[in-house]
Amino acid sequence: MSLKFFLKIYVRIAALAAAVLMLCALLFLGLNSVRAQHWHEYAAEPLMRWLAAMPDPAGQYHWMPSLFGLQTLSPAQLQDAPVLAERLAYGQVVAEHNDAGQRFLVRTVDGQILSLTFKQTYPDLTRALALLVRWHLNSTTPGHRAMVAEELGHALKVTVAPVENAGQLPDQAVLQELGERGFVVFQRSSHARVLLQLSEGELVVLSMPAPFNPWGWPVMVLLLAIIGGVLALTLYFGLRFVDSRLRKIEAVAIRIGRGEMGARVESEPGTFLSRLANSFNGMAEHLQRLVQVQREMIHAVSHELRTPVARIRFGIQMIESARTPESLEKQLGGIDDDIQELDELIDEILTYARLEQGGPVFTLREGSVPEIARHVVREQQSIREGVGIECRISASSERWAMADMEPRYIHRALQNLVGNAARYAEGRVLVNCQLDEDTCRIDVEDDGPGIPEQDWEKIFTAFARLDDSRTRTSGGYGLGLSIVRRILYWHGGQAFVGRSDELGGARFSLVWPRRKPADPIL
Repeated sequence: MSLKFFLKIYVRIAALAAAVLMLCALLFLGLNSVRAQHWHEYAAEPLMRWLAAMPDPAGQYHWMPSLFGLQTLSPAQLQDAPVLAERLAYGQVVAEHNDAGQRFLVRTVDGQILSLTFKQTYPDLTRALALLVRWHLNSTTPGHRAMVAEELGHALKVTVAPVENAGQLPDQAVLQELGERGFVVFQRSSHARVLLQLSEGELVVLSMPAPFNPWGWPVMVLLLAIIGGVLALTLYFGLRFVDSRLRKIEAVAIRIGRGEMGARVESEPGTFLSRLANSFNGMAEHLQRLVQVQREMIHAVSHELRTPVARIRFGIQMIESARTPESLEKQLGGIDDDIQELDELIDEILTYARLEQGGPVFTLREGSVPEIARHVVREQQSIREGVGIECRISASSERWAMADMEPRYIHRALQNLVGNAARYAEGRVLVNCQLDEDTCRIDVEDDGPGIPEQDWEKIFTAFARLDDSRTRTSGGYGLGLSIVRRILYWHGGQAFVGRSDELGGARFSLVWPRRKPADPIL
């Protein structure tokens, strides 16, 4: 995986995650603002309706005006807030945030507006309810307190119960404040509780409803639904994108299966399927070339086999009419030569097919390039009389003699080149090894007629022959140079032809890396 592709995907995922987080944050704030407004009105509604039902709440609960800003307003004072006035006309308890905190409004039975202000809604509401409950319980005889406590709890949506065991009491540090204030607030789980001490010393516990929770289950369900929906959409469009590209590759594969060997996948740079498309196109090109090579081989092989087979058939007919032992021996010798030619042709065809259709299983190992060159030169010197074959290796090249290769195939490639050069040379062939730290190069030069520049690529094509001195009369089947090029290809190198500056004829060059590359050649 390339760094560019990784960064591209990473940036997209990070941008998507940031967008989802921003959307969730906005929804969280927006939804909780509505929930908080509803909770404030719902939590304060029992107290506000209790106060609204009283004929003179400020006088009866004399501590509320100073502690919580309890006051009575006329409807005319809310003319600047028509929405509040309309809601109050419907009998709703309205919460309004102002500089002093949270103001609660409710319409009384006589049409006035009762206002109560809490700096912090839940703590102040807890304190207000505690004071109100304690006042009513202290104003009631002990025999009626249980009934009054039940009525207060039902009306104010709280639980009021006497302390029956020590487990209901808070820690000792909290109890020390009880004697000073007459009540103390402590926490049990998420609900606030108030321990009240009545005038006779009786202890009562007031249990409040749960405070506002911004992480309530409706919010969590909504956020999870949004995140799940975004992930589902991302996955859907991602799979849709992959599926559309794979369908294109599938369509091209079907076309190739129907015989349209020129069909190719349109590669889109920057996508993670581009490498697959490139590999598929490379495979398609290889298959197309193999099919083309197969067709050319079938055509060429049928043509090449026809001549020796015809000569063998003619020799057999001549054997039937031979009258002397000398004539019979001549015909048998000719047939033997034709069979030898067929055997060599089949060997060339099989070698070329094996190299062309995927290559042999190369086991590259370290070997001496100069030693192979000298060995090939000695072999050719023994069979090419009249041609001077020289091997030239410098001292600097000897230093880098060892290289990674398949000696048998390098020997075969060099043997083909030296044999061709000796066949067409006027009298001299030069094999020059040039080795350095990175590269192996072997040049085979001759003083023959050379090869026209326009034919330098053509001669590496299977069964190709030129119309000059390198023709059928010179021998060969047109496969040797193709085999040489494929051998060098599987070594990670290349074979090419040029003109010899020293001898004036052709110069064939083999070039490949000294060391096996890190990645296998595909």
